[in-house]
Amino acid sequence: QVRLVESGGGLVQAGGSLRLSCAASGNIHSVNAMGWYRQAPGKQRDVVATITRGGTTNYADSLKGRFTISRDNAKNTVYLEMNSLKSEDTAVYYCNAETYWNREYWGQGTQVTVSL
Repeated sequence: QVRLVESGGGLVQAGGSLRLSCAASGNIHSVNAMGWYRQAPGKQRDVVATITRGGTTNYADSLKGRFTISRDNAKNTVYLEMNSLKSEDTAVYYCNAETYWNREYWGQGTQVTVSL
């Protein structure tokens, strides 16, 4: 079992920045990739960015250049730095962990609201 706890969401003005954190606990040695997904009201949950234990990253094309994912394996924590935020970035952001056996775990989500 892997437990994920997100933090760092909140209200920010357009053009501002936020950093989300996701702390993993439990059977963390089974975790390979971690990532961030987001879900806006009335929309499906979409991938934002992922990072493997070795540091390989992938981003949604539309977010490249504004969002940066990073990982501190010693702290079992993954981060999402979000810059130049836009109103369309408003969503609940979820942390995801995938084990080497393709089992997935999710955090409870953290709300990010970008005001005009």
